[in-house]
Amino acid sequence: MIVVPDVSVLWKWVLEQDDEPNHHQAMNLQQAILDEKIELRLPTLWRFEIGNVLGLQQPRLAAELLKALLAFEFEEEPLSSDYAVDALAHMQKAGRVTFYDSAYHVLALRTQGLYLTADSAYDKRAQSKRHLMLLSDWEGP
Repeated sequence: MIVVPDVSVLWKWVLEQDDEPNHHQAMNLQQAILDEKIELRLPTLWRFEIGNVLGLQQPRLAAELLKALLAFEFEEEPLSSDYAVDALAHMQKAGRVTFYDSAYHVLALRTQGLYLTADSAYDKRAQSKRHLMLLSDWEGP
């Protein structure tokens, strides 16, 4: 099983607050990856997106938290021309979604994986629900 989590999920790994919504599911995902029960894939843009979130939300700890996430050495999909065009087409088809969100969703579609997000607004906006699940609904492998 391939899972493509977005930054709304990865953020919960470093936030480490039990009262954070869906923290338990995010930590179960992390454990499933460590136990090699699932494969994780990410678009390379995840580095920029998480760096932005950490720099704004946790400026004092941002470098340390980013290093912790980068230490996982996730398998990353570079943004090729075909991939970028597919993400743009997905944006137009889905309606009112960002390129970032489309990049994660398209990667899940391309790999026959699951785009896992804690972003309920994306879930509501996305026209295609294929290969998409909210973290709150995820029960693990």
